[in-house]
Formats: sequence, structure tokens, C-alpha cells
Amino acid sequence: MDTIWTTNCTIPRRESLQSHIQTEVAIIGAGLAGILIGYELQKSGKQVVLLEAKQIASGQTSHTTAKITSQHGFVYHHLIKHFGEELARQYAIANEKAITHYRLLIKQEQIDCDFEEKDSYIYSDDMELLQKEFEAVTKLGLPASFVPSTSLPIPAAGAIQFESQAQFHPLKFIKSISECLTIYENTLVLSVEDNLIKTEQGTVRANSIVFATHFPFINFPGMYFTRMHQERSYVLALKHAPKIEGMFLGKGANAYSLRNYKDFLLFGGENHRCGEHIKGGHFDALRQKAKEWFPNSVEISHWSAQDCISVDSVPYIGHYSSKTPNWYVATGFQKWGMTGSMVSALILKDLICGYENSYATIFSPNRFTPSDLLNITKEGGMAVKGLLKRTLQLPEHVIEDLPCGHGEIVLIADEKIGVYKDDNGTVYPVTIRCPHLGCQLEWNPDEKSWDCPCHGSRFDYHGNWISNPAQTNISISSLS
Repeated sequence: MDTIWTTNCTIPRRESLQSHIQTEVAIIGAGLAGILIGYELQKSGKQVVLLEAKQIASGQTSHTTAKITSQHGFVYHHLIKHFGEELARQYAIANEKAITHYRLLIKQEQIDCDFEEKDSYIYSDDMELLQKEFEAVTKLGLPASFVPSTSLPIPAAGAIQFESQAQFHPLKFIKSISECLTIYENTLVLSVEDNLIKTEQGTVRANSIVFATHFPFINFPGMYFTRMHQERSYVLALKHAPKIEGMFLGKGANAYSLRNYKDFLLFGGENHRCGEHIKGGHFDALRQKAKEWFPNSVEISHWSAQDCISVDSVPYIGHYSSKTPNWYVATGFQKWGMTGSMVSALILKDLICGYENSYATIFSPNRFTPSDLLNITKEGGMAVKGLLKRTLQLPEHVIEDLPCGHGEIVLIADEKIGVYKDDNGTVYPVTIRCPHLGCQLEWNPDEKSWDCPCHGSRFDYHGNWISNPAQTNISISSLS
């Protein structure tokens, strides 16, 4: 599915790695986070190389709604309660600095990326929730005020308004700042050992290695698969919808995301854990709401996004683990990849260059509080459920009864097989074992893919790998 960003911006392609090279810093992943990290490090005098499995910004970066904001849902009351006021303030300051840095960078480099100053609003039908969050953001000194109503047709008890936030065209921005960087596309990293990165075509030896791959694909050390899951959400680009003043996000019964881009309204929502789907599809559910609230609108594009959700609602930015001092990571941005990417660039630049960073502590991947244990146990339980489902639960469907255009798990010769039947009746059978850690894949009817509910890996109905932490395709199965 083309997004509104990919339809009007093309980034020139780069060659793949075909040799054995050395560099000071190697960054795995050339989405917004990887490119910003590379840009800041190169500007600080470091020799930098980026390795991208597909194409620049072809992953989650091209599927964002591109809000540059420190307003991250109802996060600040949680942060004060979970970490204390000092660390919560670090989070707030870091994200406000990220907005300022975007503003300065775009101005200094004269980047034409449709950058606009906009206020950001978080709304809810729960007044108590709004009051607690407003008290928290006020205590932390954020530029926020309470407003009793919004300009939206969506019911709400009120909203918290964050001033001096922004929005932009992410691909136009990346196209500009990536021009000066050495990036190898179509270069899938197979393994990393100490200072050596291995790909199919060549190797890279680096003093420092940064994992900016959305979800880290190396399980040990770090164990990020026990501390994160992935969630999917959906976006409609609507023409002839009302113009709204600002960027909006809801919480509760009407949890939807809204912002304008030129003459279009980007209307998003229907969040859910990857691998868990509703009958009828999430896009259709979103379309029903669009028809209710914006009856004169016309859909011109639709797409989905996937976000890494950490157990404590804070990204992991810093040293990959205590056992790998030359490895670094940037992941778990929740749904706030624009500011999360910039915060990562500023923190990792300082760490790799040997500078002190005043707000790195809150984002440290080595942090742990006793309350995290419950959420880690919950994530582990989901993985166990996925493993047991593959071995113990029998399919309810048979291939003969599968309608055209649908996919299901079926039993063939005592083996569970994932099957998609296209509109012509051609059948595409695949294994339903995720190559990451073995969980059972589930059929995604909205996008005709096989998704892992444990850690969020995805594959198309041919079995081709779409997104990590898995790194390989799933195998084609036999129907006999």
C-alpha cells in the first residue's frame, strides 16, 4: 500500500555492499532513527556507514503520521508514578529538545519538507484521566494548557493542548539529510559478532555498532524480546474532510489520531497487538468511523504502521547490554518515532563521542524497576501462549471450505499449515512457525500477511519476510 508520503517523494536508490570494509561507526537500519544517528555522528567528525536490509525509509518511517511532539498520549502521570519526577522531567526535556533540534536543523540546512508549527492535543471522554495528566505535565513544566472542548466531531470531555509542536513530510526530510551519508541498501545483516557485521555480500568491521532496526534481531544479550511487543494501527488519507487546527490523539472509547497534510486529513486508529485481528477487518472499522464523523470525505489512500511497545512506556536508547560496550540500540519508540528518533540521535552521538548527556538515564536499556517484572512476565506469557498454540490447538478449518481471497490455518496430513487462497482459487501454503522464536503465526486479513503475535515478525502470503525481529523467510509447505 502506498502512503501519502511515498506517492510524492522518491529517494534515490543506493548500491548494496559488495566488499569487506572498515569504519568507525556502523549503523544497522536506515529509517529515520538510523539516518538521524548517522547524520549527527558524521557531523561530529565520525566515519559512519549505514546498512539497510531493503531501501532507505522503506519500513515504519514511510508509514508514520509524522507528528513531531512531546505529547505522547497520557504518559507523564505514568512516568512520575513509575520513575519519579526527576526522571520523568528528563523524558519531557529530551522530547522538547528533539522538537527544537528539528526546527533548527531544517532551518540551517534549508530543508523543504513541509514543516509546520502546530499545537498538539490529547483528548478523552474521561475527565479524571485528563486532570491527572494535566497535573503531571504542569508539574514537569511542559508548554501545556487544559481546554474544555475540541474542534473535532468526536465526543470528548476535554483535551490537553501542547503548544509549539510540529508536523512535516518525513520522506522529504530524510531525502535531504541522507544525501551526505554512506548507505548500503538491500544489505541484510545476517549476524554481528563483537566488532564484525556479516552480510550476504560482505562484512563491516566497526569500532561502534548501532542497532536501529525497529525491533532488535539479536536476542542474546539484551533480551529485548522479553521487554517489548509490537502493535499495529491504521491510517486513512481523506479528501474533502474538514480542516482541523492542530494534531490530535484520543484515549478511551474514541482513541483516534488526526492531522492535516495539505488538503488531506490523516485519520488513524484501531490499534491492536500484532497478530490479533477482528472479524471484518480494521480498515473497514476505521472507514465506518470516517463515514460517521466526516460523511463528505473520500478515501484516497490507506496504510498501516507497526510500533514497538516497551514494558514501561519508555524507549530503550543507549548501550545494547552491559556485556557489549561497543554496541548501541535505539528501539521501543511506542507511537512517537519522530521525537524518539531525534532523541536517539542526540543521546547516541554523545555516548559514542564520549560526551555527557543530561537526559540519557531515563532511556537507558539497562534500567529496571520491580514493577517491570509483572509486565515482563506478561510478555513471556504471550510467547508461551504462542508456542503452545502451535503445538496443542487444532485448526477449525479445512482447505476445501476456504473461500477465495481468504487465509486460515488448516490441518493437512496431521500437520498445521498456513494457507491463503487467492481470487482465482490458487493456494499458497506456508509453515506457521515463526523463525524468530517458534511462535504460531496468525493470518492478517487486512494485509494478507502472516503475523507473529509474540514479537511482531511479519511475512507475506508467499512466505517472504516483511519485518523483524525474524530475519528469514518462512518455508513453503506441501499440500500432499
